[in-house]
Amino acid sequence: MRYDVLTLFPEMFTGVLGNSILKKAEEKNLVSYNVVDFRQYSEDKHNRVDDYPYGGGGGMVLTPQPIFDAIEDLTKESTSNQRRIILLCPQGERYTQKKAEEFAQAEQLIFICGHYEGYDERIRQHLVTDEVSIGDYVLTGGELGAMVIIDSVTRLLTGVLGNETSAVTDSFSTGLLEYPHYTRPVDFRGLKVPEVLLSGHHKNIEEWRHQEAIKRTLERRPDLLEGRKLSKREKEWLEAFKGNL
Repeated sequence: MRYDVLTLFPEMFTGVLGNSILKKAEEKNLVSYNVVDFRQYSEDKHNRVDDYPYGGGGGMVLTPQPIFDAIEDLTKESTSNQRRIILLCPQGERYTQKKAEEFAQAEQLIFICGHYEGYDERIRQHLVTDEVSIGDYVLTGGELGAMVIIDSVTRLLTGVLGNETSAVTDSFSTGLLEYPHYTRPVDFRGLKVPEVLLSGHHKNIEEWRHQEAIKRTLERRPDLLEGRKLSKREKEWLEAFKGNL
């Protein structure tokens, strides 16, 4: 996977990309990061990348020229059709685990991070493949959103996580929240690990985890259960849990 990030603040990415799982993924040559200050593409004598909006209004708007030239430069040597150009924007599609899985199938992700009032509309119409928002709130720029997406996509790539089943059983990957986890000691201040997890009976453990995932989802994110196709057994568990709420 190749990540290219167009930003006016490349230093914001140093700590995030240079640590933990993201750094290890790069060291394993599973990903590459290229963070670009798109101001260097400006043809303005003062290197400006923004201007006042036509028609008036507050704030500044990113001009198309630096962004178009930067994208053309980043893609000129690539023939891959597995490329997504992502505009971080409050108006975009809300980011989900399903979208992360979709992005993980690409070979190159290019992020456009704005930092002003908005983008010239021609950037949206003629460059990007995806407009994405990480939530229903407004940030000062797209950098944090790009970091979130890079992190969530990278951990899905083969070979990145030490345990290949971790990403598969994460919350949202199955459409449910994840079941509870326990580790040593068995008894901590009188708080004990559920007996089933100590039984060594893998089928019973798997069933308990499935039940707990249903229960936790009902308690914390019941909206995830709406429209979900449930098995007969899952429906029985769900009704029992509802009766105890």
